[in-house]
Amino acid sequence: MAKQPMLKFVSVDRDMPEKRTAETRKEDFNEIYAEFAAQKAEEQASRCSQCGVPYCQSHCPLHNNIPDWLRMTATGRLKEAYALSQSTNTFPEICGRICPQDRLCEGNCVIEQSGHGTVTIGAVEKYITDTAWENGWVEDITPVADRSEKVAIIGAGPGGLAAADVLVRAGVKVTVYDRHDRAGGLLTYGIPGFKLEKDVVMRRVKLLEDAGVTFVLNCNVGEDITFQDIRAQNDAVLLATGVYKGRDLSGPGAGADGIVPALDYLTCSNKLSFGDTVPEFESGALNAEGKNVVVIGGGDTAMDCVRTAIRQGAKSVKCLYRRDRANMPGSQRETQNAEEEGVEFVWLSAPKGFTGDPVNGVIVQKMRLGAPDASGRRSPEVIEGSDYTEDADLVIKALGFEPEDLPTLWGEQDLPVTRWGTVKAAFGTHKTDLDGVWAVGDIVRGASLVVWAIRDGREAGANILDSLNATAAVAAE
Repeated sequence: MAKQPMLKFVSVDRDMPEKRTAETRKEDFNEIYAEFAAQKAEEQASRCSQCGVPYCQSHCPLHNNIPDWLRMTATGRLKEAYALSQSTNTFPEICGRICPQDRLCEGNCVIEQSGHGTVTIGAVEKYITDTAWENGWVEDITPVADRSEKVAIIGAGPGGLAAADVLVRAGVKVTVYDRHDRAGGLLTYGIPGFKLEKDVVMRRVKLLEDAGVTFVLNCNVGEDITFQDIRAQNDAVLLATGVYKGRDLSGPGAGADGIVPALDYLTCSNKLSFGDTVPEFESGALNAEGKNVVVIGGGDTAMDCVRTAIRQGAKSVKCLYRRDRANMPGSQRETQNAEEEGVEFVWLSAPKGFTGDPVNGVIVQKMRLGAPDASGRRSPEVIEGSDYTEDADLVIKALGFEPEDLPTLWGEQDLPVTRWGTVKAAFGTHKTDLDGVWAVGDIVRGASLVVWAIRDGREAGANILDSLNATAAVAAE
């Protein structure tokens, strides 16, 4: 039987409660948690069967060498485990927190498939890297020698940061442009702090800054600087803008006050966690406290919204989704977490319209699943005469994201895009048909996972470096 952590009881002087400051309580918790986390990580890592065909590794987009760093963790070789994990993943502590392991590595664990419960790979990955930061094992990545080449990256999200890491380590001068006031993209402003603590993102950004990466923030390409100027000033350009244009709602009353985009709502909440003053929160426009909240959508963004609303003190939180639970795109683990926190899911339901301005209700039409659509999923069909009204003081639109029209925004009609508006880039190299321009992440794939953006960024960074080396070799001849 695994050793259980010994609980530590702290004597409290009830006559002098000021002795027990918030910082002291935090330190006590961290000490107990650290001991518990270490034992659980070792226990879980030792459960890995070291199977001959590591499906966990093959189903990880980064192909992390999971069995080996689990074995190292189980035998107390944490520093080696971190080094191995970091060798294939630029941000293992971030993936350990936010990857949908239930449908990637953990969902394909042999132990899970045999009915004995998965090895908690994500939690172990998080523990390994958090321990590395605490012990100073995360090394400075400042290059030994500088190169003359310059690379610009448009977008400071996971794809852009992963590419910057590859390039700056090689000595390339890297400049990252981003529209926000902090780097990180959706890691910073899209994912709630209860899933991904913001200091975890900021310390990676600082590591890149200390290595020489220049961040140009609050910068809108096409307005504050032209795309053409960026190309002219650099030897290569990487597009890692992500997709930020939220899909909209239609129907009567869809333009009423109180119906807000998911990203606006999440960005507001995350800015508050940095201590920023957000007028839209103070006015109540993006504050769920005391309100009946309805979130429309069934993806991971919708799960982030409902769980944020719960934490803001909403009176009630309901999530409308037009398909059933089995067909929702979001993480089942996230859905379960939301239910445990008090969110009510209204399956097979879609908005038909809205009442009031400001909004006070959602007209809901019930659905049933019909024949499969082009993707193979069964299409929702309206059940006539089933409409009813759901009380709502705040409606959050979490219907997914689409790419912005970059050729128009940037005045670059030669930028190749698909009929969906995503940028066309070669598989594997991530190079576009525009000379010296690469593209990665959601702006190529459409809205996808952080781990795929990291993989794309690492691959693109390596391919840009190969291109620079080839150019340098020709010039030297």
